[in-house]
Amino acid sequence: MDWGRAKSVLIFSFLLLNLLLGYQLWSSIREGLSTSGDMNDLPVDTIRLMQDKGIKLAPGTSIPSETPELGDLTFRSKTKLGQGEIIKLKQPVETKIVFNAGELLAGLSAVIPDLNLYAFDSAYVPDLSKFKLDAAYEGVYILYRTNKQKPIFDVKLELYYNNQKIVAYRQDVIEFVNSQGSPLQSVLPSVSILQRLVEGQYLKNGAIIKDIKLGYHGPNFANSETQVSAPSWRVMLEDGGIYYVNAISGEVVTE
Repeated sequence: MDWGRAKSVLIFSFLLLNLLLGYQLWSSIREGLSTSGDMNDLPVDTIRLMQDKGIKLAPGTSIPSETPELGDLTFRSKTKLGQGEIIKLKQPVETKIVFNAGELLAGLSAVIPDLNLYAFDSAYVPDLSKFKLDAAYEGVYILYRTNKQKPIFDVKLELYYNNQKIVAYRQDVIEFVNSQGSPLQSVLPSVSILQRLVEGQYLKNGAIIKDIKLGYHGPNFANSETQVSAPSWRVMLEDGGIYYVNAISGEVVTE
C-alpha cells in the first residue's frame, strides 16, 4: 500500500469536511438572522454578535445598498418646526388617499401648499402621546418634506384624522438658503452603519430592526429660524426606538 498517497487523501478529505462544516455554520447563522441576502455584506464577526444578542431584521426588511453623494441642507422655517397652527379642512377627505400619492395630490393639493414635495412614510408610526390630541382627532399620519426624493426627517406634514376622514393638517414650511450647498460626499453604506450600531452596543439584546432609510436629520435650534440637516441614516426598531446616524461622520444620535 502507498501510505504516502493514502495520507494525502485523508488530509484532503479532512479539509473538505472542515470546509463543509464551516459553510453549514455560516448558513445557520444567516438563517437565524434574516432571510435577506443583504446580510452577506456584513462582517462575519458582526453577524455572530447579532446572533449572540438576538438582534434581527424584521421580515421584509432589507439593507439598502445606495451610497449617493450628498451634502448638508440649510433652510429657514417660517414657524418653529412642529409648532405651527393646526388648520381644519373645510371638506374632509378619506384617509385611504394617504397610501396613494396620486390620490393624495388629487384630494389635497389644492388645499395644502407644495404637497407634492412631501412623502408619506409608511414605516413610521408616530407616538400619539407626543401630539396631545384633543377629542376632535383619533390620530395623525406623518409625511416628510423631501429633497431630491430623500426625506428631511425633521420637517413634517401632519394629517389629522377622525372617523376615517382627514379633517385637519399642520405643515412645516421651509425655504432653502445657500443655493450652492455644502460639498457633496459619498455617504457611508448602510451595512457600515448597522455594524457600528451592533458593535457599539447601541442596540439592546433582542432588538428587531424594522426599517433603514437614508435622508436628512439635524439638531433643532429652537432660537434660530435657520436650521441645518446632515445626510443621515435612520434605523428604526419595532419597539419604536429610532437611531439617526450621520451618513458622513458615523456619529450616532438616539431619539
